[in-house]
Amino acid sequence: MNNSQTILVVDDVEINLHLLQGLLQPDHRVLTADNGPDALRIALEQQPDLILLDVILPGMDGYEVLQRLRADVRTKHIPVIFVTALNSAEEEARGLEFGAVDYITKPLNAITVRARVATHLKLERQRRMLEALANIDGLTELPNRRQLDSKLQAVWDHAVRSGSELSVAVIDVDCFKQYNDSQGHARGDNVLRLVARTISSSLQRSTDFAARYGGEEFVVLLPATPTDGAWLLMETLRRNIERLAIPHPGSTVSSVVSISVGVAGCTPLPQQRAASLLQKADQRLYHAKRSGRNCVVGDGLHSSFNSGALFSPDLPLDFPGL
Repeated sequence: MNNSQTILVVDDVEINLHLLQGLLQPDHRVLTADNGPDALRIALEQQPDLILLDVILPGMDGYEVLQRLRADVRTKHIPVIFVTALNSAEEEARGLEFGAVDYITKPLNAITVRARVATHLKLERQRRMLEALANIDGLTELPNRRQLDSKLQAVWDHAVRSGSELSVAVIDVDCFKQYNDSQGHARGDNVLRLVARTISSSLQRSTDFAARYGGEEFVVLLPATPTDGAWLLMETLRRNIERLAIPHPGSTVSSVVSISVGVAGCTPLPQQRAASLLQKADQRLYHAKRSGRNCVVGDGLHSSFNSGALFSPDLPLDFPGL
């Protein structure tokens, strides 16, 4: 059985559930529910690729189920086909107005069911592929700014709910304009790819998240990580970039490609904004550049590229709004 795509069938008549299972299960993973609340719960937990939804259900009917699916950001994208004995043109129009992608009437025709399910599963695959492409930076294959904004808000909200720490790092490739000017944009693009790969390989947990921020800047989100732990990870990354030993004749900082990093962290509170933490990390990056580059600056933490020593820089580290 091919489990690559999942279908949720919702019907309160057992024979209909068995019939649709028999039609679809040879090619798909099929989940079932016989009432609206269970359908909503399964849709949220399992994130099916398609829902076949009966209109006439006990208590919460199919129209209300569809309205609730569309009202929740976590399920609003799931395509829904109404499967019902209500076969008037008015009922079909009503179902489509509520947001159904198709309307199949009972008694069911096996060929029609399979064909329409196949069509909408194909469309859903294409939609997800396009969505993924829209969220990926074409050069580095890291998530792009659009996905970063969404992810930052999501991890911030989780940290607010859980009371956990969250750290953010902003990374800049030192003297990158000079590299492009002296080595050419093709080599500059290759440097960005290598830096992106090194960032990805330096992250230690599946929950850590890296994205291209724009130009030669990258951002790393580190949930459940205190600032000093984030600083240590970014210092390891800085040294890993140096170990690539990519010659940089135009740099005023180092003979090889290097990075500067700003790190900020906090335990988020509901009244604060997620963007303020990113701004704070960006301020630390400014301090890192002002301190000579090729270093990592956090809250009272600063690495020296000459000695690897730590010291507390005499810098204004308070940031308004956080």
